[in-house]
Amino acid sequence: MLGILFAFFAALFEATKDVLSKKRLAHFDILTVSWALWFFSLPFLLPFVLYFGIPEIQPQFWLALVVSGSLNIVATLLYMWAIKSADLSTTVPMIAFTPVFLLITSPIILGEFPSSLGYVGILFIVFGSYILHIKEHQKGHLAPLKAIFREHGPKIMLLVAFIWSITSNFDKIGVTGSSPLFWVFSHNMFVGMVLLPFVLRRNHGFPSVKPLIPLGLVVSVIMIFQMTALTLTLVPYVISIKRTSAVIVVVFSHFFLKEKGLKGRLLGAAIMVLGVFFIVFS
Repeated sequence: MLGILFAFFAALFEATKDVLSKKRLAHFDILTVSWALWFFSLPFLLPFVLYFGIPEIQPQFWLALVVSGSLNIVATLLYMWAIKSADLSTTVPMIAFTPVFLLITSPIILGEFPSSLGYVGILFIVFGSYILHIKEHQKGHLAPLKAIFREHGPKIMLLVAFIWSITSNFDKIGVTGSSPLFWVFSHNMFVGMVLLPFVLRRNHGFPSVKPLIPLGLVVSVIMIFQMTALTLTLVPYVISIKRTSAVIVVVFSHFFLKEKGLKGRLLGAAIMVLGVFFIVFS
């Protein structure tokens, strides 16, 4: 039960991170906020890395670090672009499409194939995305699905979901080539340090960091809860429960950002998360 609880806390802070990022994007540019997420998590993660020690690093770790880190730079910038240009409650749930794309990328990269239950999950995710945009129904039966590709935010987030379906495979390679905590720290350092020169140039020096530090704190808390949960319970449980952040963020965006359409968007997000459960447990 403790592992399940920690996984839920990871989901809770994941939704908090999205709301906090949306608020910071009102005052900082996309590049700076993207950098802050990774860079300011390092001071909070470093003590844990030092305590548990540096593991034996396998050769495949370095390739995984470069590929996953580079792709996550692109994904993070797109993620911030998406949540800045549209409501959180219609963009963030699109991340539920990541396991759908994983059904394509995992067989190619890792040789892992899903069972038929995984394809049931796809139907739930597609149906959930339909409900998420149900307000478009009056324009035709397919209008809600067309809205995903027409609206800027959800369309960008679909691309993020696809990129993450690739990086997830390399994350697995990186974790098995080191350790979960060391992989997270190394990955965050790679992204943060690569983005740093661009941030310095964009801001003509180091930006005002005080409002951005909480982003790094929240990201580090997410990682600590998630990694701890992985040591206490099964991986599918952790990943499935963490994805409930898509439901939590709909509620948070309604109360903290005053976004409308709570009932329809909440139902759609919940159905999409149910689809994720099917895919993960397949």
